Amino acid sequence: MRPVAEGSVPFLDLGRSHAALADELDSVWRSSVEQSAFIGGATVERFERHWAARCESLHAVGVGNGTDAIELGLRAMGLGPGDEVIVPSNTFIATVEAVIRAGATPVLVDVEPSRLLLTGEHVRAAVTRRTAAVIAVHLYGQPVDADDLAAACNAHGLALVEDAAQAHLARWRGRGVGSFGAFAAFSFYPGKNLGAMGDAGAVVTSDAALAERARALGNHGRSRHDHNEHDLVAMNSRLDALQAAVLDVKLTSLSRWNEERRALAAAYRELLVHPAIEHLGAAEGAEPVHHLEVVRVPCRDLVRAELSRRGVATGIHYKRPCHLNPPYAAFAEGPLPVCEEASERMISLPIFPGMREDEVEHVCSSLLAALAALHGG
Repeated sequence: MRPVAEGSVPFLDLGRSHAALADELDSVWRSSVEQSAFIGGATVERFERHWAARCESLHAVGVGNGTDAIELGLRAMGLGPGDEVIVPSNTFIATVEAVIRAGATPVLVDVEPSRLLLTGEHVRAAVTRRTAAVIAVHLYGQPVDADDLAAACNAHGLALVEDAAQAHLARWRGRGVGSFGAFAAFSFYPGKNLGAMGDAGAVVTSDAALAERARALGNHGRSRHDHNEHDLVAMNSRLDALQAAVLDVKLTSLSRWNEERRALAAAYRELLVHPAIEHLGAAEGAEPVHHLEVVRVPCRDLVRAELSRRGVATGIHYKRPCHLNPPYAAFAEGPLPVCEEASERMISLPIFPGMREDEVEHVCSSLLAALAALHGG
């Protein structure tokens, strides 16, 4: 085994997974140039079929990015001004901005303290007569308790929407993420478990009418009967054929990559045993895909600085919950203590396919040494 070079554990290294697919990716590029069919077409349709099937749904609509996927799905459902959408504040800001762009009003709520995810209890506490939908965010590669949230939504007549940008092929009680709600929004940003070589996203649903409307809304409102007729005030958000081809190549490796992530996450849990380190909780029935390896530590910024000094790159997801960003403060009624406390202590450790055992060991020994130096053991 090669030892870790000094200062050399990256937060993410896409080159390792790309290297194994180099010949196929080169072929994709050559084929795209030869065909000169860059927007839509058979290549996009093929990936859409493959991705819908992997998500255990009937339809996938390729779009420009994951944020657009949320907005287009909400608009396709008919949501807009006057409608409220419950959203956990512990999420990337895109979840909230997509609701606003759709014309609806986000209602930011807290999360449970173990896995930092939305629950039915939070939904029930936030429902008003204007509530129309709930966005369940499968964060860090963890699936939410979909049964609990579906029960809360059904009790109040609300639509359940899945933000699955970080949870490609995660499962809840044997059922795939992306198959629970009215629709699911996926991001294929390069760093995701299934990442394009640029921006890309998809709306996934088993509702044919919703899929058709989302496709039209992302393609200038064009009629499916006449390319020159425009039935809706819409936008331009389409999946490039080149990105679709790249995603189709990578899709064949996704399950294996997810298994690598699971093994890396298990190694972190085995090696990082310390009273000051809090791992995310586990839930019976959850099959996470470990998009991020998030732990909570005291004096987070000092710990990160010490890790950086020891050559370990880290991230924060997220430094501020959505409601503590000034443009979104009005969408929460008062403090959200779990989100706020967690945001002060969260640190994301390196995890990616191709990461070596000695690199995990170096990250763990460095984190334990950092805690010992800062807190006396």
